[in-house]
Amino acid sequence: MKHLLIYIGLFCAILQLRGQERVASRIIPPAGYVRESCADNSFTGYLRNLPLLPKGSKVMLYNGKEKSNQSAAYAVVDMEIGNRDLQQCADAVMRLRAEYLWGQKRYGDIKFNFTNGFPAEYKKWAEGSRIKVNGNQVQWYASGKGTDYSYKTFRNYLDMVFMYAGTASLSKELQTVAYTSLQPGDVFIKGGSPGHAVIVIDVAVHPATKKKVFLLAQSYMPAQQIHILINPVSRSLSPWYELTETDSGKLYTPEWIFEKKDLKRFK
Repeated sequence: MKHLLIYIGLFCAILQLRGQERVASRIIPPAGYVRESCADNSFTGYLRNLPLLPKGSKVMLYNGKEKSNQSAAYAVVDMEIGNRDLQQCADAVMRLRAEYLWGQKRYGDIKFNFTNGFPAEYKKWAEGSRIKVNGNQVQWYASGKGTDYSYKTFRNYLDMVFMYAGTASLSKELQTVAYTSLQPGDVFIKGGSPGHAVIVIDVAVHPATKKKVFLLAQSYMPAQQIHILINPVSRSLSPWYELTETDSGKLYTPEWIFEKKDLKRFK
Protein backbone atom coordinates (compact mmCIF):
# COMPACT_ATOMS: atom_id res chain seq x y z
CA MET A 1 0.00 0.00 0.00
CA LYS A 2 2.85 2.37 0.86
CA HIS A 3 4.46 1.88 -2.57
CA LEU A 4 1.10 2.33 -4.27
CA LEU A 5 0.59 5.69 -2.55
CA ILE A 6 4.04 6.80 -3.63
CA TYR A 7 3.32 5.90 -7.26
CA ILE A 8 -0.03 7.72 -7.10
CA GLY A 9 1.70 10.80 -5.69
CA LEU A 10 4.32 10.78 -8.42
CA PHE A 11 1.67 10.31 -11.09
CA CYS A 12 -0.32 13.27 -9.78
CA ALA A 13 2.81 15.40 -9.68
CA ILE A 14 3.55 14.55 -13.31
CA LEU A 15 0.02 15.42 -14.35
CA GLN A 16 0.22 18.71 -12.49
CA LEU A 17 3.55 19.56 -14.14
CA ARG A 18 2.24 18.74 -17.60
CA GLY A 19 -0.83 20.85 -17.02
CA GLN A 20 1.03 23.88 -15.66
CA GLU A 21 0.44 27.02 -17.65
CA ARG A 22 3.31 28.83 -19.27
CA VAL A 23 3.61 32.43 -20.41
CA ALA A 24 2.84 31.48 -24.03
CA SER A 25 -0.18 29.33 -23.17
CA ARG A 26 -1.88 31.73 -20.74
CA ILE A 27 -1.06 35.16 -22.16
CA ILE A 28 -2.51 35.27 -25.67
CA PRO A 29 -1.49 38.15 -27.98
CA PRO A 30 -4.09 40.82 -28.83
CA ALA A 31 -6.41 40.15 -31.76
CA GLY A 32 -4.50 40.11 -35.04
CA TYR A 33 -1.09 39.68 -33.41
CA VAL A 34 1.00 36.52 -33.49
CA ARG A 35 4.18 35.39 -31.84
CA GLU A 36 7.10 35.05 -34.22
CA SER A 37 8.64 31.59 -34.37
CA CYS A 38 11.77 30.92 -32.35
CA ALA A 39 14.05 28.00 -31.57
CA ASP A 40 13.13 26.01 -28.48
CA ASN A 41 16.67 26.40 -27.16
CA SER A 42 16.72 30.18 -27.64
CA PHE A 43 16.43 32.73 -24.83
CA THR A 44 13.11 33.78 -26.35
CA GLY A 45 11.89 30.18 -26.16
CA TYR A 46 12.98 29.93 -22.54
CA LEU A 47 11.19 33.13 -21.53
CA ARG A 48 7.98 32.18 -23.34
CA ASN A 49 7.93 28.88 -21.49
CA LEU A 50 8.40 30.25 -17.99
CA PRO A 51 5.94 28.42 -15.73
CA LEU A 52 3.23 30.46 -14.05
CA LEU A 53 1.53 30.01 -10.72
CA PRO A 54 -2.27 29.51 -10.85
CA LYS A 55 -4.43 32.51 -11.74
CA GLY A 56 -5.11 34.67 -8.73
CA SER A 57 -1.82 33.85 -7.02
CA LYS A 58 -0.37 36.68 -4.95
CA VAL A 59 3.14 38.02 -5.42
CA MET A 60 5.04 36.91 -2.33
CA LEU A 61 8.08 38.46 -0.71
CA TYR A 62 11.18 36.52 0.32
CA ASN A 63 9.90 36.41 3.92
CA GLY A 64 6.55 34.85 3.05
CA LYS A 65 4.56 38.08 3.26
CA GLU A 66 2.47 39.47 0.41
CA LYS A 67 3.77 42.28 -1.78
CA SER A 68 1.92 45.46 -0.82
CA ASN A 69 1.10 46.46 -4.41
CA GLN A 70 -0.59 43.41 -5.90
CA SER A 71 -2.20 45.52 -8.64
CA ALA A 72 1.12 45.71 -10.54
CA ALA A 73 1.09 42.00 -11.39
CA TYR A 74 -0.82 40.22 -14.13
CA ALA A 75 0.70 36.80 -13.42
CA VAL A 76 3.35 35.32 -11.14
CA VAL A 77 6.28 33.24 -12.37
CA ASP A 78 6.66 29.89 -10.60
CA MET A 79 10.28 30.16 -9.46
CA GLU A 80 11.66 30.05 -5.93
CA ILE A 81 13.46 33.18 -4.74
CA GLY A 82 15.12 32.00 -1.54
CA ASN A 83 14.45 33.30 1.96
CA ARG A 84 16.79 36.30 2.00
CA ASP A 85 16.27 39.82 0.68
CA LEU A 86 18.52 39.26 -2.34
CA GLN A 87 16.65 38.73 -5.60
CA GLN A 88 15.42 42.22 -6.35
CA CYS A 89 14.99 43.94 -9.73
CA ALA A 90 18.35 43.59 -11.52
CA ASP A 91 18.88 40.28 -9.75
CA ALA A 92 15.73 38.84 -11.32
CA VAL A 93 17.02 39.83 -14.76
CA MET A 94 20.36 38.16 -14.07
CA ARG A 95 18.55 35.14 -12.63
CA LEU A 96 16.55 34.55 -15.79
CA ARG A 97 19.57 34.98 -18.04
CA ALA A 98 21.72 32.70 -15.88
CA GLU A 99 19.00 30.05 -15.56
CA TYR A 100 18.72 29.92 -19.35
CA LEU A 101 22.48 29.64 -19.86
CA TRP A 102 22.84 27.02 -17.11
CA GLY A 103 20.07 24.94 -18.67
CA GLN A 104 21.90 25.10 -22.01
CA LYS A 105 25.17 24.12 -20.30
CA ARG A 106 26.73 27.37 -21.52
CA TYR A 107 28.61 27.66 -18.25
CA GLY A 108 31.37 29.86 -19.60
CA ASP A 109 28.84 32.53 -20.57
CA ILE A 110 27.55 32.93 -17.01
CA LYS A 111 29.42 35.93 -15.64
CA PHE A 112 28.28 39.09 -13.91
CA ASN A 113 30.28 41.98 -12.55
CA PHE A 114 30.01 43.22 -8.99
CA THR A 115 29.34 46.92 -8.46
CA ASN A 116 33.08 47.53 -8.03
CA GLY A 117 33.79 45.85 -11.39
CA PHE A 118 34.96 42.46 -10.06
CA PRO A 119 34.07 39.73 -12.63
CA ALA A 120 32.25 36.87 -10.90
CA GLU A 121 32.57 33.92 -13.27
CA TYR A 122 30.36 30.92 -12.64
CA LYS A 123 32.90 28.43 -14.05
CA LYS A 124 35.46 29.41 -11.42
CA TRP A 125 32.83 28.98 -8.72
CA ALA A 126 31.71 25.60 -10.07
CA GLU A 127 35.31 24.43 -10.22
CA GLY A 128 35.83 25.05 -6.52
CA SER A 129 36.92 28.67 -6.11
CA ARG A 130 35.02 31.04 -3.85
CA ILE A 131 34.88 34.81 -3.47
CA LYS A 132 36.16 36.75 -0.47
CA VAL A 133 34.89 40.28 0.05
CA ASN A 134 36.67 42.66 2.42
CA GLY A 135 35.28 46.15 2.05
CA ASN A 136 35.92 47.11 -1.56
CA GLN A 137 38.55 44.41 -1.98
CA VAL A 138 37.31 41.25 -3.71
CA GLN A 139 39.33 38.19 -4.66
CA TRP A 140 39.05 34.52 -5.49
CA TYR A 141 40.39 31.87 -3.14
CA ALA A 142 40.64 28.10 -3.29
CA SER A 143 37.87 26.61 -1.14
CA GLY A 144 39.09 23.03 -1.32
CA LYS A 145 35.78 21.98 -2.83
CA GLY A 146 35.81 19.83 -5.93
CA THR A 147 34.24 20.67 -9.27
CA ASP A 148 30.46 20.82 -8.91
CA TYR A 149 28.08 22.03 -11.61
CA SER A 150 24.98 21.03 -9.64
CA TYR A 151 21.97 23.31 -9.43
CA LYS A 152 22.53 23.83 -5.69
CA THR A 153 26.02 25.18 -6.30
CA PHE A 154 24.67 27.31 -9.14
CA ARG A 155 22.07 28.88 -6.83
CA ASN A 156 24.71 29.57 -4.18
CA TYR A 157 26.74 31.36 -6.83
CA LEU A 158 23.73 33.48 -7.82
CA ASP A 159 23.07 34.50 -4.23
CA MET A 160 26.64 35.76 -4.04
CA VAL A 161 26.12 37.75 -7.22
CA PHE A 162 22.85 39.19 -5.93
CA MET A 163 24.62 40.48 -2.82
CA TYR A 164 27.24 42.48 -4.70
CA ALA A 165 25.73 43.33 -8.11
CA GLY A 166 22.75 45.48 -9.03
CA THR A 167 21.34 47.94 -11.52
CA ALA A 168 24.50 50.07 -11.45
CA SER A 169 26.73 47.17 -12.48
CA LEU A 170 24.31 45.42 -14.83
CA SER A 171 23.55 48.59 -16.79
CA LYS A 172 27.27 48.89 -17.57
CA GLU A 173 27.47 45.29 -18.80
CA LEU A 174 24.56 45.55 -21.21
CA GLN A 175 24.74 47.27 -24.58
CA THR A 176 22.34 50.05 -25.51
CA VAL A 177 20.00 49.22 -28.40
CA ALA A 178 17.35 51.19 -30.26
CA TYR A 179 13.90 51.00 -28.69
CA THR A 180 12.40 50.17 -32.07
CA SER A 181 14.64 47.07 -32.30
CA LEU A 182 13.20 45.63 -29.06
CA GLN A 183 13.21 41.84 -28.74
CA PRO A 184 12.62 39.24 -25.98
CA GLY A 185 15.40 39.27 -23.41
CA ASP A 186 16.04 43.00 -23.71
CA VAL A 187 16.08 45.04 -20.53
CA PHE A 188 14.79 48.49 -19.64
CA ILE A 189 17.24 49.54 -16.95
CA LYS A 190 18.08 52.64 -14.97
CA GLY A 191 21.29 52.12 -13.08
CA GLY A 192 21.85 53.67 -9.71
CA SER A 193 20.46 53.92 -6.22
CA PRO A 194 17.59 53.97 -6.56
CA GLY A 195 17.43 52.25 -9.93
CA HIS A 196 15.20 49.68 -11.53
CA ALA A 197 15.12 47.06 -14.28
CA VAL A 198 12.40 45.15 -16.11
CA ILE A 199 12.89 42.47 -18.74
CA VAL A 200 11.05 41.95 -22.03
CA ILE A 201 9.50 38.49 -21.76
CA ASP A 202 7.81 38.19 -25.14
CA VAL A 203 6.97 40.03 -28.38
CA ALA A 204 4.11 39.62 -30.82
CA VAL A 205 3.72 41.20 -34.26
CA HIS A 206 0.77 42.10 -36.46
CA PRO A 207 1.47 40.46 -39.87
CA ALA A 208 -0.33 43.19 -41.83
CA THR A 209 0.70 46.38 -40.04
CA LYS A 210 4.03 45.06 -38.68
CA LYS A 211 3.23 46.73 -35.37
CA LYS A 212 4.56 45.00 -32.29
CA VAL A 213 3.48 44.49 -28.70
CA PHE A 214 5.54 43.15 -25.81
CA LEU A 215 5.35 41.78 -22.27
CA LEU A 216 7.41 42.92 -19.29
CA ALA A 217 8.39 41.19 -16.06
CA GLN A 218 10.10 42.34 -12.90
CA SER A 219 11.06 41.75 -9.31
CA TYR A 220 11.29 44.70 -6.95
CA MET A 221 12.24 45.78 -3.44
CA PRO A 222 12.16 43.98 -1.11
CA ALA A 223 13.02 40.72 -2.89
CA GLN A 224 9.87 39.20 -4.37
CA GLN A 225 8.62 36.70 -6.89
CA ILE A 226 9.11 37.59 -10.54
CA HIS A 227 5.82 38.72 -12.05
CA ILE A 228 4.42 39.76 -15.42
CA LEU A 229 3.45 43.42 -15.33
CA ILE A 230 0.12 44.96 -16.22
CA ASN A 231 0.05 47.91 -18.61
CA PRO A 232 -1.06 50.87 -16.46
CA VAL A 233 -1.58 53.13 -19.47
CA SER A 234 -3.77 50.88 -21.65
CA ARG A 235 -6.02 48.58 -19.67
CA SER A 236 -7.57 47.25 -22.89
CA LEU A 237 -4.15 46.14 -24.17
CA SER A 238 -2.81 45.01 -20.80
CA PRO A 239 -0.63 43.10 -20.05
CA TRP A 240 0.79 43.84 -23.48
CA TYR A 241 2.60 47.10 -24.24
CA GLU A 242 2.58 48.69 -27.68
CA LEU A 243 5.93 49.31 -29.35
CA THR A 244 5.74 52.82 -30.76
CA GLU A 245 7.56 54.00 -33.85
CA THR A 246 9.91 56.38 -32.06
CA ASP A 247 12.45 55.91 -29.30
CA SER A 248 11.73 59.30 -27.75
CA GLY A 249 9.49 59.61 -24.74
CA LYS A 250 8.79 57.51 -21.71
CA LEU A 251 7.71 53.97 -20.89
CA TYR A 252 5.25 53.85 -18.01
CA THR A 253 5.26 50.68 -15.94
CA PRO A 254 3.26 50.17 -12.72
CA GLU A 255 6.12 51.01 -10.37
CA TRP A 256 8.70 52.86 -12.48
CA ILE A 257 8.91 55.31 -15.39
CA PHE A 258 11.70 54.59 -17.87
CA GLU A 259 12.97 56.52 -20.83
CA LYS A 260 12.52 54.49 -23.99
CA LYS A 261 16.23 55.03 -24.55
CA ASP A 262 16.91 52.98 -21.40
CA LEU A 263 16.61 49.78 -23.43
CA LYS A 264 19.66 47.51 -23.33
CA ARG A 265 20.62 43.98 -24.39
CA PHE A 266 22.88 41.16 -23.21
CA LYS A 267 25.99 41.00 -25.39
